[in-house]
Amino acid sequence: MKQTLIPCVLMRGGTSKAACFLASDLPEAGPQRDRVLLAVMGSPDPRQIDGIGGADPLTSKVAIISPSTRPDADVDYLFAQVNVDKAVVDYGQNCGNILAAVAPFAIEKGLISAPDDITRVRIFMVNTGQIAVAQLATPDGTVEYQGDTQIDGVPGFGAEQILQFEDIAGSSCGSLLPTGEARNRFDGIEVTCIDNGMPVVILRAEDVGCNGQETREQLESNAGLKARLESIRLQAGPLMNLGDVTKRTVPKMTLIAPPANGGALSTRTFIPHRCHASIGVLGAVSVATACLIPGSVTQGIAQITDARQQRLAVEHPSGEFSVMLTCDEAGKVTQSGLIRTARLLFDGRVAIASR
Repeated sequence: MKQTLIPCVLMRGGTSKAACFLASDLPEAGPQRDRVLLAVMGSPDPRQIDGIGGADPLTSKVAIISPSTRPDADVDYLFAQVNVDKAVVDYGQNCGNILAAVAPFAIEKGLISAPDDITRVRIFMVNTGQIAVAQLATPDGTVEYQGDTQIDGVPGFGAEQILQFEDIAGSSCGSLLPTGEARNRFDGIEVTCIDNGMPVVILRAEDVGCNGQETREQLESNAGLKARLESIRLQAGPLMNLGDVTKRTVPKMTLIAPPANGGALSTRTFIPHRCHASIGVLGAVSVATACLIPGSVTQGIAQITDARQQRLAVEHPSGEFSVMLTCDEAGKVTQSGLIRTARLLFDGRVAIASR
């Protein structure tokens, strides 16, 4: 059978990996494009053996990028989460880790020029209708990937990239606290439902029989815990304005506990059915923001100050993720920022079976 070859760049962004495409190289939005992305990744198959996915949600991701027609953006970025073992492509969320791959990709593909040593790229996040700004090193007009910045969850070092967000509260759910409350109760468990870039349901690890320091493997094998979390997730979804989330990858579920290594708090996150090796970029922003909300389930656990600008280290199984938050005089979070690295891994064509 003849195969179709599609230009593709494989990139690491933060602690995730994605197949990156120019929008013009893919079919228009719809079932055909979804079939192409599933074939690219090798889904549905737990091993993704017949595609380039890595049999893990963190490596079964797609970025679709195009020049922007908006006056406030340089490029448009559409994120797609390709389910590993189901024929589902979910566009209902952002991915902040893969966001770190967007600016390098755009420069590599000539979508924008980089005449200075430092380039700022304004990125319109199509999934949620919001803007992020990436700042990265571009000596001699090319992307610098080598550097001395290390992020937990990635071996080695890379060039620093600064990502800044404004007005991302309610990006998917319509408001920062989509249920209208700082706490809700499902199945007798108190939770905080929040969306500051990523819909997350936060609950205390001790309330579900955990200490919050378990390994990813221990949590993955705890069928009883996963069933309890899914029950809460399915109830929270409609109240978070997400509708029936049975087949969706949001909201994420984050267990919190006191910090073990000097951070603000410790986390273990399900995305939503498998335990994350670290924590997603925007998930970390949402969790950090919850630490500053009076009455949330983080009270009594999170180590914070009253400063208007705070750097909160969100601990996770692979280390920690630092989030910079800025508040106004009323204590409302107005800006968030973080540091990531990215690297181009492969630039070529991906082959899928023609149908």
